Parts: sequence; C-alpha cells; structure tokens
Amino acid sequence: MTLRRLAWSCCGLSLVLTALGFVLLVMNRVHPDGHVFGYWAENAALALAFPTVGAVIAARRPGNPIGWLFLAAGLAGAAVLLGSEYALYALFTEPGSLPGGRVMAWLSSWLGAVSFALAFAFLFLLFPDGRLLTARWRPVAWLAATTMAVAGLASALKPRLSDEAGDPVPNGAPEVISNPFGIEGAGSLLDTLESAAIVLFVLCCALPAAASLILRYRRSSGDQREQIKWLAYAAAALVAGVFVIPDLLKAIWGETGAVSAAQRGLEAASIAGIPVATGIAILRYRLYDIDVVIRRTVVYAALTATLAAAYLGLVLLLQLALSPLTEDSGLAIAGSTLAVAALVRPLRERIQRAVDRRFYRRHYDAQRTLESFGSRLRDEVDLDALGGELRTVVAETMQPAHVSLWLREAPR
Repeated sequence: MTLRRLAWSCCGLSLVLTALGFVLLVMNRVHPDGHVFGYWAENAALALAFPTVGAVIAARRPGNPIGWLFLAAGLAGAAVLLGSEYALYALFTEPGSLPGGRVMAWLSSWLGAVSFALAFAFLFLLFPDGRLLTARWRPVAWLAATTMAVAGLASALKPRLSDEAGDPVPNGAPEVISNPFGIEGAGSLLDTLESAAIVLFVLCCALPAAASLILRYRRSSGDQREQIKWLAYAAAALVAGVFVIPDLLKAIWGETGAVSAAQRGLEAASIAGIPVATGIAILRYRLYDIDVVIRRTVVYAALTATLAAAYLGLVLLLQLALSPLTEDSGLAIAGSTLAVAALVRPLRERIQRAVDRRFYRRHYDAQRTLESFGSRLRDEVDLDALGGELRTVVAETMQPAHVSLWLREAPR
C-alpha cells in the first residue's frame, strides 16, 4: 500500500508541475515580449504520459523497476517544462517578478536530456520483467549511469547555459543566460568532457542496450516475445516520428509554421507512445493483437505516402495542362482532390494485399485458400468430397494437431 501511494503521489506531483508549467507558458505566450520554450510539447508528453503509465505499472507491479523509471523520467520532464517557462518569465517576460530565474534555467539545461537518455537505455536493458538479460550486462548499466552523470555534471558546470551552436537554454530566450553554478574558464574542457561522455554512452551503452533487447527477443517465446514486439513497435514509431517524417514534410513543404507545428506534434505523440506501448505490453497486452496493429500501421502509412505523392503529382500535372485555359489553380486542386478521393478504397485494398503477401504470408495464404474453397463450395454436391475439402482447408489455414468432421444425420 505504501508503494502504491508513493507511485500515485509521484504521478500527482508531475501533473501539478506540468500544470504550473502550462500556466507560465500561456503567460509567456500572451505577453507582447514573451518567449516560449521551444521543446515544450515534447516535455509535456514526457511529463504527462510517462508518470501516468509509470504509476499504473508501479502500483500493480511494484517489484518491476520500469514503473519507477517512468515516474522518474516524467518528473524530470515536468521539472524541465516548468523550469524553462519559469526562467523565461522571470528573466525576460517580466524581469525580476519571480526569484531564482537563473537557477531554474540551470536545472532545465541538463536534467531533461540526462533523464531521458537513462530512461530509454534502462528500458531496453530491463524490459519486460525488470531484470537484466544476464549478469554480464551489469557493466553496461553501470557505464550508462556513469556516462550520463558525467555528461550532466559537465553541462551543469558550464559558465554559460548554451549549447555548442550558441542557442540559449532554455530555447527561446533572447540571449544566453549565465550559469549561477558555472566554472569560469572551463567551458572548453567541460564541452569536451560532455561530448566524450555522450559518445561513450551511445557506443557503449545505448547500442548495446538495443542489442540486449534484440537478443532477449531471439531467446524468448510466448508472452515475452509478444511484449517485446510492443516496445519495438513504439521505438520504430519514435524513430519515424522524430527523424524520418519531419524530414519528409520539410522536403515537400519547406520550413513553414504548419510543418514546425506538425513536427512538434509528431515528436510529442511518438514520445508518448513509448510508455503507452510499454504499459500495454506489461499489463494488458493480451487484449490487443500487436501483429494487427503493425499491419494496419504499415498499410495506412504506405497509403498516406502514396496518396500524398499522387496528389502533388496530379496538382502539378493539371496545372501544366490547364495553364493555357486558366490562370486559376483552384480547378487543378479540386480535380486532384476528387481523383485522390476516388483512389483511396482501391489503393488501400491493393496495398493491403501487397503487405499481406510480403510480410504476413500465412494470413495471405489462408485467405486465398478460403476464397478458393468458397468458390468450389458452390458447385460441390458430393457430401464425402465436401467433407474432405473442408478438412483440408481447416488443416491448411488453422494448422491444428488433429482434424475430424462430424455430420449429424437429418431426421427422417
């Protein structure tokens, strides 16, 4: 009972800090000279999703450290969101109105990245039962904690709260903020130390942690294999939402406000997907079929990409074709929209068949077998032949250990 209360108390504290951060965000945004923390959406997703799922896991599985890991990461995200907006308000929006602005900026400059990196490294090492794959992986865990501690300490002691490119921390501040705990003259040394720790963490901790999860998947079976599929699906969605899709949007539409907003939304949703998928895998994965989720994601992602490409191609083609007749591009846009709308259903069916044939061959073969049996069923009148066909179809599609057919005689 004490651990459950502690878990929900940590979750409640994270939500309260997040709410205060949103209040300051609004106050910064509505002020004529206000500034907003550039990564507020990502930290909000971290502060809302991670502690909520972490509290559920910790309350129901208190012995599993993943729940407490999520709670710690969520609290750090909430602290970064609140600290950044607090610093912006206290130092720039209403200078001197709140005390400790530089301290809050200092806290937000290193806490979020360190906690986020540790959460993901240890998630891959400990998922799903909360234990390392073998005792040989303990040095990786210790090295991850050590390198992130060194990186966080180096970042916390820099004389200026800025990155190598000179962008202020918190992002959105009009000028670089001096570090109240920084060591003057040690900036270059601390930058080198921080970079070395990050490189060591990626090469010797993050990549081995991912390899640990892959190795665990290859050794697992049954429930654990299905659980790992959920985390792998969420990790793939995170990579796509943070690195792949935003670059595609920028390549198609350029650097616009709408693209930036879409990028922030995708990144926030991708981050929130990690704890959601983990919670489903640990607690209730039996309610959901991960293969169906992955299959639909592949189908609709391919459908969306194909329709977007077709729409852009049709707009350009129709504009070239209609340019001698009219200068208005509205007709080309309307025609392209109607054409793409007509393509949705047949294109989805074709993509569905292609995905099933390539990645879900068993499901595809079973469906083809059932369709073939249905066509023969209409013309078959011999009961014995029909029974043999039915047993064959069941054996091919369901692959049971034994098949038998019992037919009840009609009353005379």
